[in-house]
Amino acid sequence: MGNTPTSDDGEVRRPKRPRSAKGRARETAVRLAHEYPEALCELDHSNPYELLAATILSAQCTDARVNMVTPALFVRYPTPDDLSHADQGELEEIVRSTGFFASKARNLIGMGSALVDRFDGEVPTELGDLVTIPGVGRKTGNVMRAVVFGLPGIAVDTHVKRLANRLGLTEHDDPAKIEHDLDRLLPENDRSDFGLRMILHGRRVCFARKPECENCALEDLCPSSALRP
Repeated sequence: MGNTPTSDDGEVRRPKRPRSAKGRARETAVRLAHEYPEALCELDHSNPYELLAATILSAQCTDARVNMVTPALFVRYPTPDDLSHADQGELEEIVRSTGFFASKARNLIGMGSALVDRFDGEVPTELGDLVTIPGVGRKTGNVMRAVVFGLPGIAVDTHVKRLANRLGLTEHDDPAKIEHDLDRLLPENDRSDFGLRMILHGRRVCFARKPECENCALEDLCPSSALRP
């Protein structure tokens, strides 16, 4: 089992087994905060523009691979204006190893142009504005809101989708519907960190093919536990 949550005075907290989806969601938030005190994004970046570019590249690609590519990308194109004037072919070669390099290169150039032309070279904070940028959907927009702006937003990627279904927090497969379900279950201030911690837990414990239920801090409250008789 994962580490047992403790109270502020160090005493072991009695595990709860909530029956409702809201109860499971809130207990999950508490336990994941204990397991992952820092709600981290594992994409390397030093400013909102860099995270936006990295997140666009992360589609169907690992963060580790993206982190191998972005140093050269940001040296060559350090600002949105530089990126907006990039040569398509040259950019494709830089991002080739992330997969779907032609469409990603187009989206990166379009992203740079959108930031310069419509947002004064800055990454906007509102989700409605973010999703108008090439290569940016709700998932990427919510990553930006959660990580660099400290605003509410649950980025529903493949890990969050899998865990939300296994934990019985949603019955949907559509990311937008899952996001809506999770928003209803959690206080607004908890949403951003909850999403980031769910991603970390999906990468480190609750794997797609063979989840490590025996090492999971959520095992006793998870309806999908492989350890349950």
